Amino acid sequence: MQPAVAFSFTYRFMSRTFALLICVIVAACNNGATTAVAGPTPDFRADPFLDTIETRTFRWFWETTNPKNGLVPDRWPTKSFSSVAAIGFGLTAYVIGVERGYVSRPDAAARVRTTLDFLYHAPEGATPTGVTSYKGFFYHFLDMDTGLRFQAVELSTIDTSLLLAGVLTCREYFTNANPDETAIRALADSLYSRVDWTWASPNAPLVSMGWHPESGFIPSDWRGYDEGMILYVLALGSSTHPIPAAAWTAWTSTYEWRGYYGQEHVNFAPLFGHQYSQLWIDFRGIQDAYMRGRGIDYFENSRRATIAQRAYAIDNPGKFRDYGANVWGLTASDGPMDTSFAIASQTREFHTYWARGAAANEVRDDGTIAPTAVGASAPFAPEIAVPALKELRSRYGDPLFGQYGFLDAFNPTYRDARARVTQGRVVDSVAWFDTDYLGIDQGPILAMIENYRTGLIWRLMKQSPYIKLGLQRAGFSGGWLQ
Repeated sequence: MQPAVAFSFTYRFMSRTFALLICVIVAACNNGATTAVAGPTPDFRADPFLDTIETRTFRWFWETTNPKNGLVPDRWPTKSFSSVAAIGFGLTAYVIGVERGYVSRPDAAARVRTTLDFLYHAPEGATPTGVTSYKGFFYHFLDMDTGLRFQAVELSTIDTSLLLAGVLTCREYFTNANPDETAIRALADSLYSRVDWTWASPNAPLVSMGWHPESGFIPSDWRGYDEGMILYVLALGSSTHPIPAAAWTAWTSTYEWRGYYGQEHVNFAPLFGHQYSQLWIDFRGIQDAYMRGRGIDYFENSRRATIAQRAYAIDNPGKFRDYGANVWGLTASDGPMDTSFAIASQTREFHTYWARGAAANEVRDDGTIAPTAVGASAPFAPEIAVPALKELRSRYGDPLFGQYGFLDAFNPTYRDARARVTQGRVVDSVAWFDTDYLGIDQGPILAMIENYRTGLIWRLMKQSPYIKLGLQRAGFSGGWLQ
């Protein structure tokens, strides 16, 4: 793993783990290998179970968001701050909700306008307190009520990018001439155009991971391959503060192309790195210089990563309980506790929030499975993702699939009810189950299942002049970009 990527894991996930502890306190007070299964790919797009997942997951965003300012909680029901990235997923969810008939278009437009209006007019500045953003970038976490910076979190370039992706989704969807939809488009343009990407590039052409008013820029930049792809597309597509095209070459220069369980691809262990950017951008049939050299596209790359991770679970080298063909899915997620103890004469280490994953360059696994890793893989490999979702629901029942769809994570190895937990609960002899839903995990489940079924978000973002320009400046060509 490249040092910068290692820093990304360590900084961002330690930050979220620390913030989670605060929430708990508050609450207490290969080139040829392309298929996974022989034969034609089954078509699950009309499966009613996918309707159930989408309906419940949408409701999480609609019902837990603060209607006064549009801020989406980082997690629920544990009392928490708002996650800026979760707001971006929420904005995307509202579009899906209208198309699915879960909410009326006027109601969704009103919610979106409230959100964008709040974000645009919230206080900006370089001071450490009393502000929401600076140079167009937003702080990673915001107070749910005031919208101000939560404690000492960083001004986050990637979380702002995920927010902007949701903002631009709404820009392309709400195209009617009424006051709310007209305002949405204007606010979306304004929020995107004021982001000063060049300021956030102290080590140009790369973009920094973030900034603190107390200490300056985080000493690491976004280098490929991970969730930062969407960041670079947006930064390259800016009409006001674009970064140089050389940034994409610098980004791809640290890729690790390796084989894992028979799948040759650019490796990144947690599946969210293969999913987040592709939630908004359809990479099928378009290629940059790197992928032209490999003879595939990024969609196929993510498909291979998904297949490889399932193969890892079937092989199960760590001998974790229940792993198999339909029980898999490692990504950043909650976990039971930061601890270690012996199970069946083997010492096991467990973690709370952690970037779990399995790839040739890294394996991070403590037996914790995250349904978002599976659900957000639906477009890439539906023949393995949808049966796995069904298996998770039928095998583990209500402790895993509740009011708002899949809870964030579970761990069948951590199944002794006498064991302590930091969060969630243990159903004796079954598994540890989280009791929280996380916005940054709910969003990919909903949007990627919708992309698998209808391609809705992909179609909208193909219309975005900013996305198209960013891809073209990165050297992408072919397919729908022609």
